[in-house]
Amino acid sequence: MKKVIFMGTPDFAVPILEKLIEDGYTVDLVVTQPDRPRGRKKVMTPPPVKVAAEKHQIDVFQPEKIKEDFSEIEKRNPDLIVTAAFGQILPKELLDIPVYGCINVHASLLPLLRGGAPIHYAILEGHAKTGITIMYMAEKLDAGDIISQIDVPIDESDDVGKLHDKLAEAGANLLGESIPAIFERTANRIPQDDEKATFAPNIKRDQEKIIWNQSQQEVYNHIRGLHPWPVAFTKWNGKPLKIYQASKYNQKLSNQPGEVAVLDNDGVVVTTGDQYGIKLKVLQPAGKKKMNAADFLRGVGSKLQIGETLGE
Repeated sequence: MKKVIFMGTPDFAVPILEKLIEDGYTVDLVVTQPDRPRGRKKVMTPPPVKVAAEKHQIDVFQPEKIKEDFSEIEKRNPDLIVTAAFGQILPKELLDIPVYGCINVHASLLPLLRGGAPIHYAILEGHAKTGITIMYMAEKLDAGDIISQIDVPIDESDDVGKLHDKLAEAGANLLGESIPAIFERTANRIPQDDEKATFAPNIKRDQEKIIWNQSQQEVYNHIRGLHPWPVAFTKWNGKPLKIYQASKYNQKLSNQPGEVAVLDNDGVVVTTGDQYGIKLKVLQPAGKKKMNAADFLRGVGSKLQIGETLGE
């Protein structure tokens, strides 16, 4: 039986690891990021992939910098390395170790959306579909030859969390279908067209801010494209107001972008740049817990007035 090393870190990678185990491959080692402090109390928390590996009694290796420390992988002499959202770029010396190469499960239809946040950008940019690409890894970010791909449609109600789960399942299934051809050396090697490449770098804090001058669709995509993490925000009384969930309000409005047009228990309607509205349904004021619109308007939001402007 061929020996596989799996490299991954977040929830997205767990079904992919589980699929390798389910299909009977010998996963000799799991490589993941170090434990990190999480939450307000900064409790040291293992990555989801480590938890899954330990459940299956698989050895775990957690280098701070894989470029400087991959001796444990060399010792194992793997036939194949499989990565999925590992979070670090692999050096050429590591890519050259396994006889069948290193492959990556990437959450987009490459060469579109190379980078660390392809699920977010697929929604932020209003794509009708995205997908999974299984590819041979190269030194350049997400630029290796394509082995296989599968489309995954993006529904109007999808947010990052829902699309993440669809793609994780699709990635596991496509990997299961693709590995036999890799070991038989009959797998496709389709070069990517670099001229068609687009990029999805990790989300920065400034990108989380809602721009009310944008159209209704753009603002709606922005909110669901950052939910459930890292979460879009606007400003109210000079303080951040996080917006977890919203819906479209399809009546024409006469207010200016960012102005509150309607207040009811179902939501706070804010005007967008095309004179339609976004109904804010789940919010989190600064220093408070996440709450629905009714609770917000009964409490800290009771001072919010129609005609008031959100944002800066």
